[in-house]
Amino acid sequence: MSFRILDAGDAAVTIEFGNVIDPALLAAVNALDTAIARLRQASELPGVIETMPTFRSLTVFFDPLATDRDALLAVLQPMVDAAAHGTPADGRHWRLPVCYEGEAAPDLAEVARAIGIGEDEVVALHSGTEYLVYMLGFLPGFPFMGDLPERLRLPRRSQPRVRVPAGSVAIATGLTAIYPWESPGGWHLLGRCPVPLFDARRASPSLLAAGDKVRFMPVSADECLALEAGLRSGDIDPMQWLLADAARSTTEDAA
Repeated sequence: MSFRILDAGDAAVTIEFGNVIDPALLAAVNALDTAIARLRQASELPGVIETMPTFRSLTVFFDPLATDRDALLAVLQPMVDAAAHGTPADGRHWRLPVCYEGEAAPDLAEVARAIGIGEDEVVALHSGTEYLVYMLGFLPGFPFMGDLPERLRLPRRSQPRVRVPAGSVAIATGLTAIYPWESPGGWHLLGRCPVPLFDARRASPSLLAAGDKVRFMPVSADECLALEAGLRSGDIDPMQWLLADAARSTTEDAA
């Protein structure tokens, strides 16, 4: 895998592994990000402030009064080489509940008509696929996940919504996502997930992370409301949808 190192002003460099959305590029980004985090934790990378991973690149922000570009790249170069040629690590696996009914799924019927299949088939296609979390962005905790089945790949809506409800599960192009907060948006809304994806009180505020894998589990409107109430009251732990290795293999075999 080739890569480019680009200057991003006088206090940041971007390591770019490619120009497409591809799991191999994400693996390289995550490997480099993890290696940098280890050095920072060991206080062996002075001057680095933070990193910003994307689908295909990692930007490293540094304090120019504590280090400089050449010194930073001298340390990063072997890690970049290793990340570009390393073996992808397996991320965490999740099985998140989604209601694909009524008001939770305002675009389901339209999507079904657009691709010429029934609404149940749309739900089966969407919930029958395991998605890779490529990156977080746009909103705190907003996961860009791929890859959608070919039949579900539609362009964004011609008329974006001013308000997309929090928890909305949406699709556009080859990606699917969950809106953690109410916001404007132009994706097609297929359902609603009651699990909060961002909580500033947690040690790791975002529930999902780049490299994680997600499957959606259809639930009824009543079940969704009950889950939402339990999560709000604290009776249900959001981490319960993180599958342990043994449970994951059993669940995936059953699926």
